[in-house]
Amino acid sequence: MTSGRLFSMPFSDLHPLYLAKVLRKGRTSSELEAVICWATGYSADTLVRQIDRRIDLAGFFAEAPLAIARMPLVTGTVCGVRVEAVVDPTLRMIRALDLLVDELARGKPLSRILRS
Repeated sequence: MTSGRLFSMPFSDLHPLYLAKVLRKGRTSSELEAVICWATGYSADTLVRQIDRRIDLAGFFAEAPLAIARMPLVTGTVCGVRVEAVVDPTLRMIRALDLLVDELARGKPLSRILRS
């Protein structure tokens, strides 16, 4: 999938995939919501509104109040790519959220996932 196609993908199409992944690994939807809200700065209500709007990933992260401030805290590898090495800011935020969801699914405690 090219970056352009990825950026135009609605977040509402990605969210159920994240949810299925964490539920399959014994985590909860509220834990996923906490991770997404921490990473983006959205409140729970705003997150639901963004999902209902079917906003694309580019818009989802562009409108996120804290995504740019918090994503530099997220480092590591997802799909063989170092998150901090990704140059495009939107793609970096997408990869960083993927990494956080992966950490949640792997059983890492929320206190460690929600970096400070």
